[in-house]
Amino acid sequence: MRAAVLGANDGIVSTAGIVVGVAGATQSREVLLTAGLAGLLAGSMSMAAGEYVSVSTQRDSQKAALAVERRELREQPEEELAELAGLLRGRGLSEEVAREAAEQLTRRDALRAHASEELGIDPDALTNPWHAAGASFLAFTVGALLPLLAIVLPPQSWRLAVTVASVLAALSVTGWGSARLGAAPVGRALLRNMGGGAIAMAVTYAAGALLGAAGVG
Repeated sequence: MRAAVLGANDGIVSTAGIVVGVAGATQSREVLLTAGLAGLLAGSMSMAAGEYVSVSTQRDSQKAALAVERRELREQPEEELAELAGLLRGRGLSEEVAREAAEQLTRRDALRAHASEELGIDPDALTNPWHAAGASFLAFTVGALLPLLAIVLPPQSWRLAVTVASVLAALSVTGWGSARLGAAPVGRALLRNMGGGAIAMAVTYAAGALLGAAGVG
């Protein structure tokens, strides 16, 4: 959920910045649609590729750590048992209870016990880079569609106002969602999210207007 909210938020802000900036230079619906679609595709592919690389690296690190743990369990089982008991004592168990629990966990599934207590990894639930990439692509695309549709569907005189209002409304939703997921103050998250989006649109619109006035493109 956190990745979906952040991906949608990125899609909203980046695409809004593109289409509002282009709108500062031209009111051509075809140009706005082309720029918006290009930004949507580039952004969604970039998000997916970045997430795939990041999660693949994380997965490789997890698999490497599990391989080390397997070797240590095979070569020095007593030391690993003592280490697991020590970890359990650190969670508040007495020495006798920690030792007994460590022995039981080791008999049941030594690798899972050490992976969970020592590494914080579930060997059967490693992160999937393809799932992460697909989720990021979809979230960014959904977020990017809002400013794109808002800039090309209304009449020319309403485009900018509808886009700005729609983007700020959407950012209030993603800001609220991110605050709730992170147990952070909602008001601060809304102000930060909407303020950042408003600044991005203002800066790109001003740049587009200056380029349009200068006759660039």
